Amino acid sequence: MSDKADSGKSYHLKCTGAALETANAHSDPTANITLFGSCFCPFVQRAWVAFEYLGIDYYVNEVDPYKKPAELLQVSPKGLVPGLKLNNYHPPRSVNESTVIIEFLEDIAATTTTKKGFLPPVTDPYARALIRLQADHVNRSLVPAFYRFLQSQDEEKQISSGKEFLESIEGLVKLFERAEQGSDSKFGLWREDGELSLADVMAGPWIFRATNALEYYKGFKYPPGPKFQAYVNRLVSHPAFAKTCSTRELYIDSYERYAYNRPNTSQVANAINSGRGLP
Repeated sequence: MSDKADSGKSYHLKCTGAALETANAHSDPTANITLFGSCFCPFVQRAWVAFEYLGIDYYVNEVDPYKKPAELLQVSPKGLVPGLKLNNYHPPRSVNESTVIIEFLEDIAATTTTKKGFLPPVTDPYARALIRLQADHVNRSLVPAFYRFLQSQDEEKQISSGKEFLESIEGLVKLFERAEQGSDSKFGLWREDGELSLADVMAGPWIFRATNALEYYKGFKYPPGPKFQAYVNRLVSHPAFAKTCSTRELYIDSYERYAYNRPNTSQVANAINSGRGLP
């Protein structure tokens, strides 16, 4: 349990470190696709990793989602990031929701690049189903458990929510092991071929934030074991992922409001506090 006091820090509006370099490299507003995002948002990082991994050109437009600018609302009706504006249509079209965006980008890459996608080939439908089960577990279990742990305040809730987060990781590991044992397609946790699976992209931003925000505010440490730690290291050091990461300070500052469960921190925080599904 953290003994740190709430200093009142707010979320950052501009990315830092490697993420800043990547954003600067995609600063041409005439690109066919505009990615509306926020530097601290893990849902945005999902989409950003997909762009980098699949080699699809884009323009980064960092916005403040809590101000809900009109340009964001035009592509994301709830005012949530990420959102895509497809500039090569007249009038422009849009896509929102991180999972849908990943699938959309994979469909584009299938006909415009030679990069492998996040799923096994269509000739292995069972392996594809197993990967989708992993991604579903991330959305249903791991992501909500992360926020419940980060937002927990009293010691009893911190212990129970920390246990829940560890159990969600263990559940994901079991799904990866199931895929290893039950399919010829080696997509999953222990891959060492430099490729990313759908589950890697879906879970990665929260696995990464557990090493900074959860570690700093809740004293979280991943359970010992060389295999899982090797996975974490491979994931966060993958070029497509590393290029979208800001400095540790940005996450410490931006997640302070979650760690102290400030009122109306975000739609995600409000949903966790009320027991509703994530928006």
